[in-house]
Amino acid sequence: MRISEVRTYTLKLAPDDEEGVYLGRRRDGGALAPDDGYVIREPWRSLYSARYETVLVELVTESGVSGWGEALAPVGPEIVQTAIDTLLAPQLLGADPRQVRPVSFALRELMRERGHLVGHQADALAAVDIALWDLAGRSHGLPVAVLLGGAYRDRLPCYVSGLPVPTDAERARLAADWAGRGVTAIKLHLGHGVEADLATYDTVAAAAPGVRVAVDAHWAYDRRDAIRLGRALDERGALFLEAPLPPEDVAGHAELQGLLATPVAVGETLRNRYEFDQWLGARALSVAQPDVGRTGITEAMAIAELAAARHLPVAPHHSVGLAVSLAAGLHVAAAVENLLLFEYQPSTLRAATRILREPLDLPPDAVPLPTGPGLGVDVDAEFVRREAVSTTSVKEG
Repeated sequence: MRISEVRTYTLKLAPDDEEGVYLGRRRDGGALAPDDGYVIREPWRSLYSARYETVLVELVTESGVSGWGEALAPVGPEIVQTAIDTLLAPQLLGADPRQVRPVSFALRELMRERGHLVGHQADALAAVDIALWDLAGRSHGLPVAVLLGGAYRDRLPCYVSGLPVPTDAERARLAADWAGRGVTAIKLHLGHGVEADLATYDTVAAAAPGVRVAVDAHWAYDRRDAIRLGRALDERGALFLEAPLPPEDVAGHAELQGLLATPVAVGETLRNRYEFDQWLGARALSVAQPDVGRTGITEAMAIAELAAARHLPVAPHHSVGLAVSLAAGLHVAAAVENLLLFEYQPSTLRAATRILREPLDLPPDAVPLPTGPGLGVDVDAEFVRREAVSTTSVKEG
């Protein structure tokens, strides 16, 4: 079996009317709309798109069997697509996709001394790695979780990520609704100031008794306020505090974790085992959050083993990726010994499953592991080709 063609697709899907997504606000205070391009959503500092932007890669063998991968590329997906087309695809042609780890290793080596184990190159590597695992699973007739050594669980316990409405009163009503549907954990997307964050926390916790609450601070705080917030969360028994300080500050996170009982969670900005090893070695986190759309499956499993060696749990990050990265994350979560919870993103799930022929079963409390060979999802290639804003193909000859 050999790879004979590499196809890439950039998608920029607008939310449909039924998704009811609260998209947030621009810096000028206006409501964010799908056609606004890239904006900063206060109080967070990163660029965001109101569309679901991603890159899909399809590896095609000479026998016609395909495997699908996806990069987490919420802004500038064309950059990731170019990296795949220009740097990775020519090296993949003729490769045996069943040799996943050797092929992935060879691809990582291509730009390693140039510092490209991170950033857009790493996202491109992640997409290809996922596609290799999907193709290997399909060629062997086995689910990816089995190829990874077996699934510890066939239902993935979840926390609901975000209450995407603008006021605390609305968040309280939404949290109560989730609790009524069996949800036992919710993560709040905050960073609005210590007092405002605690007010939101208390309102939601009161509305959904018995539901554990985590806080994602989106890197918004300095040392002083992160300590204040963290100690207040200690008193409340928070599930975890995610991304409290700037993402480069390993020492600061280590100091903060040393002062708190609440677990500090970090991982969405990190792309490989080497980065995670620095954070784990410094005791700068207590919950590891690799995102398979940025690490790929191979690195995500290596990261999970590093965390397990320190007796720390893994809570795989999942944000705006579509169904391919979602399925990859679920297979990793199933095969991870030390799983805490998987991130359930209600705002993105309708868009995520648009690219599939058959929708996934996605209950919010525990998601079943997709069955079938490879990732266990059936990508609607016609939909992808129709909706792609950019499609390229690199093939032999």
